[in-house]
Amino acid sequence: MAKNYSILVVRFTAVFVIVFAIVVIYRRLSIVNPTTAAVTFLLAVLAVAAGWGLRYAVLLGVLATLAFNYFFLPPLGTFSIAESQNWIALCAFLVTAVVASQLSERARRQAFDANRRRREAERLYSLSQQLLSTENAVELVNAIPRWIVETFGVQEAALLLQATGEVYRSNADVRKLDMEDLQDTLGRGEPCFRPEQSLIFMPVRLGMRTVGAYAIVGSLLRETLESVGSLVAVAVERARAVENLSRTEAARESEKLRSALLDAITHELRTPLTGIKASVGSLLSGMPLGEAQQRELLTVIDEETDRLNRLVGEATEMAQFDAQGVQLELKPHRMADVVEQALENTRQVLAQHPIELKIPADLPAQPLDLPRMNEVLVHLLENAAKYSPAGTPIQIMCELAGNSIVTSVGDRGPGIDAFEQSMIFDKFYRGRDQRHLAPGTGMGLSIAKAIVEAHGGTISVTSQLGHGSVFSVALPLPRR
Repeated sequence: MAKNYSILVVRFTAVFVIVFAIVVIYRRLSIVNPTTAAVTFLLAVLAVAAGWGLRYAVLLGVLATLAFNYFFLPPLGTFSIAESQNWIALCAFLVTAVVASQLSERARRQAFDANRRRREAERLYSLSQQLLSTENAVELVNAIPRWIVETFGVQEAALLLQATGEVYRSNADVRKLDMEDLQDTLGRGEPCFRPEQSLIFMPVRLGMRTVGAYAIVGSLLRETLESVGSLVAVAVERARAVENLSRTEAARESEKLRSALLDAITHELRTPLTGIKASVGSLLSGMPLGEAQQRELLTVIDEETDRLNRLVGEATEMAQFDAQGVQLELKPHRMADVVEQALENTRQVLAQHPIELKIPADLPAQPLDLPRMNEVLVHLLENAAKYSPAGTPIQIMCELAGNSIVTSVGDRGPGIDAFEQSMIFDKFYRGRDQRHLAPGTGMGLSIAKAIVEAHGGTISVTSQLGHGSVFSVALPLPRR
């Protein structure tokens, strides 16, 4: 308030100074005639009206009229006018100054309003972009008041939504915008203006339906206020629609996953159970069996029991990773040791495949959970053996790439098409063509991915139909 008063005093003082300066300059130039002085005063009035407004220009016009009469119209030095045409000139000058001031003031206000509308249109666009930046309804409604304050430069903002009944504020410490006033605006569906307090309460409408109310401490154009309400309503409804769609999609995916799990587990569990049941039935039938036959049946029971145990273990492990309940025991190990242990564990599976190793001897050690990483390579090696024709080689290669060690397992299998490469690491997913070639639950690669990502690494596949696949595991080295 004090600042506005000081500006007022300075500008009124400047008006007197302008008149005084014109009089002093033109009185010293004897060749200046009254017409030149009148035009100069008129230009000064126009400039003041365009820059400062009508009230300063009117004051300048009155002072200029008096100065023009006293200093430039004969008889000089008096406010009397000798000739009638000078009366006409003086009146014409005064009328021209006032009319010109009004026209200039009108043009200035129109330019000011146009610039203000342009700025607020730009701010509305900026607010709309912010409202589209999140699809989480809770985050959105909490951020809207703060975004209004930051975008439009108002002091405070608050938002009340009918669906939640809660008030969201730009600043939790300021309570100038009462909930009762917001509820009253929501109930009436009409705006409320309190200019003496710089308070504005606006309904938030979605079409003809009022879904909330918002308030600001500040001043904005009526059109801007209504546009903000519409943008907020659309953004909130959009976020809720996206969340509902996400929940629906999640429920659909959960149902698909449940069906896939049941199908995979049912099929994979039935196979070893059938073998165990048949072997046990033969042993209990009382039929005379030789020692070799009995040993063969017991071997089948032993192998199928191990297979069943592994299936249950994989399902349990996947559940643990989903619940983030697995802790890694990281110790320095070389990838050569991991590869060696994985080859030992898959010796029988890889019996019909020659192994091609390419592991540099100078690879540094890195922090690994040895049993877990061994599990990853066992999955990759078993898949390579499962889907590759007998007698085809399986390649294992380790190399230093930047700040990571990349371990690759390549096979000569049928390959994976580009579309399925993006889904091959999903839980329970098995290739359309491969799912009928070999047994499996589709959990191995998803478990391998979870273990690698728990180490801070990545797993990927490169494949070409008819030429095989290469699975690569990149694990970062510790920073020095």
